[in-house]
Amino acid sequence: MIAVTHFSDPGCPWAYSAAPHHAVLHWRFGAQLQWRLVMIGLTEEAAQYDARGYRPVSGAIGFLRRFRPLGMPFDTTPRPRNMATGLACRAVVATRRVDPARELEAFRALQLARFITTALFDTDDGVREALARVDGLDVDAVMGALRDDATEAAYQDDRALARSAAGGPTEAQGRSADTDGAVRFTAPSLVFRTDDGRELEAGGFQNVEAYDVCIANLDPGLDRRPPPDDPAEVLRAFPYPLTTREVAAVMAPHLEPVDDAAAEEALIAACDRGAARAEPVAGGTVWHAA
Repeated sequence: MIAVTHFSDPGCPWAYSAAPHHAVLHWRFGAQLQWRLVMIGLTEEAAQYDARGYRPVSGAIGFLRRFRPLGMPFDTTPRPRNMATGLACRAVVATRRVDPARELEAFRALQLARFITTALFDTDDGVREALARVDGLDVDAVMGALRDDATEAAYQDDRALARSAAGGPTEAQGRSADTDGAVRFTAPSLVFRTDDGRELEAGGFQNVEAYDVCIANLDPGLDRRPPPDDPAEVLRAFPYPLTTREVAAVMAPHLEPVDDAAAEEALIAACDRGAARAEPVAGGTVWHAA
């Protein structure tokens, strides 16, 4: 077993863009990796982005030019205003408390709300609408826990842990940040740790090969699940729907480039035989297991 501490934030486009690489890890190693999701809390108020000179139109152009080429779908409609991420992070923490098994699904739903819709995910209505995508989640219970003392304490614990990167490998690589007085991990930093205390960091946005180097050095004996031929098998292995790039990354043969077109063809065929369902979204498709 290797413990993986995943520092992230549902409002970070780098973290969202790294999802295909994380999907490969989930597929390849399964339960041999024990994941812990830690919320960074990039901003508490939209005014923080306003003060930095960020504008929604610049963000939309950034989605188009910088992030879409990384493979994930982005809605490039300029948002009506900047949005803070603190409320969405608290929603992830509240889900962790109310229904721990659904935490990752809630995180993913909030990411999709941020990047493929124009919803204001720093409002209660926006959070509720995003969480409604998680089948079976008691959204009322999560919303009820959103601002209680226990959720706030757990969220602040996450924020403190995320701001402990000073002097470490992530800072040495220039992949940390200091936006509020403490050197923090950037999203989506992964820290891999073995039971005997050996630890490796992959700070910020990395490709799957960087993660694989860390894992192979920490425990070369882990079993490796080979890439599948059937995209429906990929969809059934995850608790949330996947994008084309995520499926393509999981299906890519060893040391071969990701082939989005081949994966999409296979997914269309899976829909035709009733094994998958396509949900068109801005800039792409989200695929559901049937």
